[in-house]
Amino acid sequence: MKALISNDDGVTASGIFAAKKAIENLCDTYIVAPETQQSGIGHALTLFEPLRINEYTLKDGSIGYGVSGTPTDAVTLGLFEILDEKPDIMISGINTGFNLGQAELTTSGTLGAAIEAATFGIPTIAISLEVVRDDIKFENGEIEIDFDFAGKMLKKIAEIVLKKGLPEGIDLLNVNIPANPIDEEFEVVTLGKRMYTPIIHKRLDPRGKPYYWIGGEPYESDVPGSDGYELRKAHKTTVTPLKIDLTSDISLLKEWLK
Repeated sequence: MKALISNDDGVTASGIFAAKKAIENLCDTYIVAPETQQSGIGHALTLFEPLRINEYTLKDGSIGYGVSGTPTDAVTLGLFEILDEKPDIMISGINTGFNLGQAELTTSGTLGAAIEAATFGIPTIAISLEVVRDDIKFENGEIEIDFDFAGKMLKKIAEIVLKKGLPEGIDLLNVNIPANPIDEEFEVVTLGKRMYTPIIHKRLDPRGKPYYWIGGEPYESDVPGSDGYELRKAHKTTVTPLKIDLTSDISLLKEWLK
């Protein structure tokens, strides 16, 4: 069996290597990821400039493929240029920092890569690790974070997916690992409302003209059973089943249009 592994943190990120180590005894692994940090780019696809694929030697001596584009670009080239057949599973991550909630779901590059693979019917897991230091979320390359527990949980759920596939009506799983887990169980949860509350930083350039940085503070969910609450307040490993079809109830719109 084969696994395609990608991310939005870059081909040399510690998290993607941890994902490889977690599942390499289950199947052959192929790392195809952006060359550089691509957090927040969502499901973007590069259409107006060429892409390049470069080989990288990973720290275990194996080869990873770095793509000069987005996570979606990396998955597309992985599926249609590097692999000679559709993989049995796709892993996006392990991301540095959680990916929670409805509002930011489509802005996440981790989820963007996962969604792209899932559109081709590949059982897919997006996995992210909560971190307590904001300054390391957007680093390129190796970082000093312990991914051991996240890797253990990834292997555990990947084994199930490889054995059973995903249930009918579920296209991908969004898994979030707490920084301080209380057990080795999975808590099946809904999407919360948001991941961050936006904060706009307005500053002035040397000529006195304003410019802006978009930032945010983690959204404090108070809804038990949601991903944000169970991860951040109950310290549980959360799994949210996702489907790509965003179509709402068409009968409601038909009635509304009358």
